[in-house]
Parts: sequence; structure tokens; C-alpha cells
Amino acid sequence: MSTTKTNPVKLIGLLIIAAGAFMFVAGGVTWNLVTTQLKAESITVAAVTPENPGRLADKPVAGPFTAYAQANAIKHHALAGANGRTYAQLGADATALKAKLAAGGTSVADIATNKGVVALADARTTAMNGSFLRASLFSSVISFGVAALVMGLGILFALLGFALVKITATTVISSASARIAVPSHAMA
Repeated sequence: MSTTKTNPVKLIGLLIIAAGAFMFVAGGVTWNLVTTQLKAESITVAAVTPENPGRLADKPVAGPFTAYAQANAIKHHALAGANGRTYAQLGADATALKAKLAAGGTSVADIATNKGVVALADARTTAMNGSFLRASLFSSVISFGVAALVMGLGILFALLGFALVKITATTVISSASARIAVPSHAMA
């Protein structure tokens, strides 16, 4: 009765090839899903300024580069709408103005309707919306990067698995024997 012995290296190689193929397909599906969702939003990259619109201005947001370009355009416009101040800076300005008004004897009702306080609140809302939109676009940029990473690792895994499948048991044994064998003249 003869029994066939399975080569564990070959089995591991086949499993790694399967894992690599799965990773490549999963990365491709993720890339396609993010692209489809961005296209469905019908976003067009805004010009940063009329003088310097940017290379990707007026192109549809459908990939990592256009999403990044749109995030930068939003940053520019949000800062312009908030007089160059960030969300956090505007919050600190509003707090300081309210404290100053309260110290001067202004009532809470008058502070809430003060033109300066209202203007800061409006600018802060603009900065906040810009930050949220940028964060959403950066999430898609990160998703594209992770999808590309998974696809690249899938290819590397498949190549590694292919190499393991091609290694035979005799190759491993003869390579090990060649390294262990000591020439007789070296022992003298």
C-alpha cells in the first residue's frame, strides 16, 4: 500500500496564492466602490482662485487626486470666508469677545445679538462646514490609499505563494544538505 505524502510547503504556497488573489480583488472592489460613490455625488473640483485655478479645476471628483484637490480648494475658500481664521481660532475669538462684553456690563441677551458675536458665529459655521467637507474628502483619499496597498500586498502574496509552490521537497532537502555537508579536507 503506497501513501502519498502532501508537501506542506506547496499547500502553504497555494493558500498564500488564494489569499493574495482575495486581497487583490478586495482592494479593487474597494477602489471601485469609493470611485462610484464619489462620482454619484457629482462634485466638480472648484478653482482655488480665478488667477490660479489649479490643474484639476473643473474636473469631476472621482479619484484620489481630484478628491485631494477639492479638499484643498475647500480649505482655501473656507479660510477666505472666515477671514483667514480657523474654526478653533474663531471659537477663541468669540469667547474673548463675549467675556469682554460681559465684563463691560452687556446683558446675555445683548451679547447673543451683538453684531460681532453673530459675525464670528457665522464665520465659525463656515469654517466648521469646510472642515467637515475636507475630512470627508480626506477619508476617500485614505480609502484609495488603503485599497492600493491591499492590491499591492495581494500581488506580493501571490508571487510569494507561487515561489513556494515551485519549491519541491527535493530542492529544499538538497539545498539543506549542500549547506550542511562539510568537505573532508576541512576536517583535517
